[in-house]
Amino acid sequence: MNINKMDQPNPGIKCVVNTCHYYMTGDYCSAEKIEVQPRNATNTEETDCATFIPEARA
Repeated sequence: MNINKMDQPNPGIKCVVNTCHYYMTGDYCSAEKIEVQPRNATNTEETDCATFIPEARA
């Protein structure tokens, strides 16, 4: 899945994972869309943000 990084936060998505490529200051997400999986999850612990990409560190 190819996801573009926007210049502004995606409204309605809160993200506190500051090591993600899409993270923006203030706990915002700049991904144009997100994917959460797996399909048959039955609780929070079983879910995963498939959009996560580690932020490149210099």
